[in-house]
Amino acid sequence: MEVFAMGWTLLIGAFLFVLGIVLLLSVFGLPGNWLMLILVAVYHFVLPVPSTLGIGYWLIVLGIAILGEVLEFLLQVKQAKKYGSSNTGTVGGVIGAIAGAILLAPFFFGIGAFIGALLGAWTGCFLFELLRGQDTKTAARAALGAMFGRFLGTVCKLACGVIIWAVTMHYIWPDPEHLPFDFPWLPDVVPVPPQAVPPDVSSVLGPVASLIA
Repeated sequence: MEVFAMGWTLLIGAFLFVLGIVLLLSVFGLPGNWLMLILVAVYHFVLPVPSTLGIGYWLIVLGIAILGEVLEFLLQVKQAKKYGSSNTGTVGGVIGAIAGAILLAPFFFGIGAFIGALLGAWTGCFLFELLRGQDTKTAARAALGAMFGRFLGTVCKLACGVIIWAVTMHYIWPDPEHLPFDFPWLPDVVPVPPQAVPPDVSSVLGPVASLIA
């Protein structure tokens, strides 16, 4: 059982590492938070042992993921208006950010999506303000707000993803009491008893842990 515990810890660690990589996709304009939750759902349903991810976990992480999307949108809108953008210019900034992320996604190993979102937010807001009859200086200032808001929104969305990752680790790590962080507001994690582990799982994880060790 000790060998099984070691193998299980290694597999959970590898899974969390993959989740961390997926989380960073948000920087490139991709839905990293939602892709991470899809992987956790796959883990939950194919797990050969009873899962510790209950309804409380899913309500919390889905709420945080939705909050990330809302913050990303609202911050772009708020910053654009703060710098003098109209409703039309704000809509142009949102459309431009989406278009820019799509157009530049294939470049710079995916980082182009993030750059494209920023440039697209600026360009979209700038053009829509010009179409409204604003002068170049006013339109450029409003566009700067849209671009800055897009950047802040991405940072907040990434922060929400980090929280989701940490909450997930709290729930699936074999020994959550020894983690370097704690969430006192989360429901207690119910550990999976050793007798709940099917024999065939132990027979697979045992050799894996032995090979890695």
